Amino acid sequence: MDLGAITKYSALHAKPNGLILQYGTAGFRTKAEHLDHVMFRMGLLAVLRSKQTKSTIGVMVTASHNPEEDNGVKLVDPLGEMLAPSWEEHATCLANAEEQDMQRVLIDISEKEAVNLQQDAFVVIGRDTRPSSEKLSQSVIDGVTVLGGQFHDYGLLTTPQLHYMVYCRNTGGRYGKATIEGYYQKLSKAFVELTKQASCSGDEYRSLKVDCANGIGALKLREMEHYFSQGLSVQLFNDGSKGKLNHLCGADFVKSHQKPPQGMEIKSNERCCSFDGDADRIVYYYHDADGHFHLIDGDKIATLISSFLKELLVEIGESLNIGVVQTAYANGSSTRYLEEVMKVPVYCTKTGVKHLHHKAQEFDIGVYFEANGHGTALFSTAVEMKIKQSAEQLEDKKRKAAKMLENIIDLFNQAAGDAISDMLVIEAILALKGLTVQQWDALYTDLPNRQLKVQVADRRVISTTNAERQAVTPPGLQEAINDLVKKYKLSRAFVRPSGTEDVVRVYAEADSQGSRPVVWIFIIWPLHILLKVSAKPRQTSVLNRESGGDIWQLSSRSLSHLRV
Repeated sequence: MDLGAITKYSALHAKPNGLILQYGTAGFRTKAEHLDHVMFRMGLLAVLRSKQTKSTIGVMVTASHNPEEDNGVKLVDPLGEMLAPSWEEHATCLANAEEQDMQRVLIDISEKEAVNLQQDAFVVIGRDTRPSSEKLSQSVIDGVTVLGGQFHDYGLLTTPQLHYMVYCRNTGGRYGKATIEGYYQKLSKAFVELTKQASCSGDEYRSLKVDCANGIGALKLREMEHYFSQGLSVQLFNDGSKGKLNHLCGADFVKSHQKPPQGMEIKSNERCCSFDGDADRIVYYYHDADGHFHLIDGDKIATLISSFLKELLVEIGESLNIGVVQTAYANGSSTRYLEEVMKVPVYCTKTGVKHLHHKAQEFDIGVYFEANGHGTALFSTAVEMKIKQSAEQLEDKKRKAAKMLENIIDLFNQAAGDAISDMLVIEAILALKGLTVQQWDALYTDLPNRQLKVQVADRRVISTTNAERQAVTPPGLQEAINDLVKKYKLSRAFVRPSGTEDVVRVYAEADSQGSRPVVWIFIIWPLHILLKVSAKPRQTSVLNRESGGDIWQLSSRSLSHLRV
C-alpha cells in the first residue's frame, strides 16, 4: 500500500469540514457536491474488499429515487448482494475520517479484516444518468487505481444491472455473460420462450405504458426492447428527453401520491407501470371505467409471482420449500391471501432489502418484495438443477410446466430487485394466465391504510422488536396501540423510528371504508403518549403538513384536546 500516493490523491478529493455521513442499506446519499471525497474513498474500500474476498466488487454511483441534485454510492458484494454489515461500518469510518487519519483507518481496516495487500483486486463501476454521476464515477476510479486495483467502467447502467455483472463475473459466467448484451439476451430469450406458450385470452395485444422516471431505465429499456418486441410492445414516458429525474414521476411518486406520473395520459383499463430513477423498483397501475386510479404495488406483485410459482410446482409434482418474505408495511390482505388461499407461508423481516434478501435465501424458492416495488425471487442451486432435469425428462404437461419454470428462473435477476426483469416476469405471467390488469388487481382487496412521517425531537425514544412491528420503548406506547387496534376489524398499526432523520414512521390499516378517523386515532393518540416523554416536542400545529409528502409535526400541546 503506497501511503504517500494515497495521501497525495486524497488531497485532491478533500473532505469538507464537519461533514458526517452514514452508510446504510442505500449506501451513502446526500447532495452531489458533498460526495467527491466519499467516492474516492469508496474506490479505496472496494479494492480492499476485493483483495479480502478474492472477488470482483461493484461500485454503483446513484441516488435511486432521490432528487436529481442528490447523488450517492454503494458497494456490491461478490454474489451481487449488499455490502456485508461489518464493511458498512468500515465505509462509514473511512468516509468520515479526517485527512490526517486516512492512513491509520486504511491500515486498521486491512489488519482487522486480514487483507492480503499483495492479492490482485478487480472493481466494476456503473453510474446513473444524473449530471453529477460521470465526474463522481471518475473519483471512484481514482481511488481504485491509487491502490493498484484493476477496474472495468461499465458507464451508464441501472443499479440491478451492475449487481448482475458482479454476480456473473464471480460465478465464472455460469449465471450469465457479464456484458450488457448478455443481460439483454438472457432475459429476452426467457421472456420470448414463455410468451410463445401464452393463449390469446386476457389482453390479446400485449402493450404496456412505462414511466421511466426520466432515469437510466429509459435508456436501457430502449436498447433492449427490440430483443423482446415479439412478445411485448412498450411505450416509454418520462424518458429523460425532457423533465428532471424523479420529478413528478417514477415509482416512488406514483405510490406516495396515488396518482399517475406527469406526462402520461391513461385510458380506461390500460396497463401501466413506473420504474424509479435507477430502475430497481416497479409498481403497476390503471384507471378503471369510472376514472378511478388503482395502484398495484409490491405486495400484489409478490402475490402474482408466488402464486404462479406454486401452481407450476403443483403441476410438475414437486414439493419444494417456497416462502414469501415481506416487511411490516405489507398490506394485511396480501398476507392473508397468500397464507389462507394459496397456502404459501409468509415471513416478516425488518425494513431494508438486505434483510429480505437474506431471509429469502433460506428457502428452496424465496420471493421477496417491499410494498414500494423492490424485490425479486431466489432459487437455490439444487432447485435450479432439479427443474432443469425435469424439463428434459418429464413428459407432456409436466414437462411444459417445468420448461416454464426453467425460463422464469432465467428471467429473474437473482442478484437484486430489478424493474426491467420484474416487468418481464409480470408480463409473462399475465399472458400465460390470461389475466387482465383488473383481474390481477381483484385477487384480493387491500385494507384501507395510511403511512405518515411524524417529526419528533429525538427518534431514539422509540425502539422496536418483532421485525419492527412492536414498540419496546417508550413505556406505554405499544399498550396504547394494542388497546386501539382491538376496537376495529382486521386492524393493525405500528410505529418505528427512521434510520437517518428525526422522524417516526407510522403505518395503520383497518377493515373499514370509513378508516380515516381510525387512522387518525391509531396515529395521533399513541404519539401523544410518545411526546409526553420526548424531551423537546415541537410547538407546532397538529395540521402542519408539508406539501407533497406526509410529514407532520406534532406536539403535546397541540394534541392535548384529543380523546379516543
